[in-house]
Amino acid sequence: MSGNITFTMIKPGAVKNEHIGHILIMINNAGFRIVAMKYVKLRTAQAEVFYSIHKDKPFYRDLIKFIVSGPVVAAILEKENAVKDLRKLIGTTDPTKAEEGTIRKLFAKSIEHNAVHGSDSDENAIRECNFFFSYNERFSKDGSCMSA
Repeated sequence: MSGNITFTMIKPGAVKNEHIGHILIMINNAGFRIVAMKYVKLRTAQAEVFYSIHKDKPFYRDLIKFIVSGPVVAAILEKENAVKDLRKLIGTTDPTKAEEGTIRKLFAKSIEHNAVHGSDSDENAIRECNFFFSYNERFSKDGSCMSA
């Protein structure tokens, strides 16, 4: 299934500002199918593991502080070329430089308070999906659980 799934997370600022529905509609209208979804609040230790790829970067502590500041909506999305297509839909990390009509352009406050996370590679998509979801939380089109 590599190449056909990706992970997204609607971040605390967008959740607080009640943009969940708008963002999910954009994702759905772009042809993605939601395979799994949950509303959770990460603990600091969980956020540190999830964002460990950034631990040596100067923004790491602020990112952790932001991501644990409120609940998030985590989802696995399915579509051909999922990672690439979601990255295009969400736009560049800096909302001031993002293309018009992208999720980040519409809903992000700043680079630090971004509206959404999207996997940047097939490998990271698998890792991120596995971080948030077990296989019995993922559902195929017919409603049955997906297997490993």
